[in-house]
Amino acid sequence: MEKIILIRSIYTEAFRNWKHILLKNYFKVFTVICFTLIAITIYAFIFRLSTGYAFGNL
Repeated sequence: MEKIILIRSIYTEAFRNWKHILLKNYFKVFTVICFTLIAITIYAFIFRLSTGYAFGNL
């Protein structure tokens, strides 16, 4: 039980200050990229629907 408490305290201390400036900026950039890719995918799907693309005919 003592080892588990020790490991828990080590991890708690290690991840206490995880909000480093680079990490925060990384997550902001990652979020923008994800939303951009989702927007491009929705645009492409709507474009295909509006031009009459036959999805079922291969």
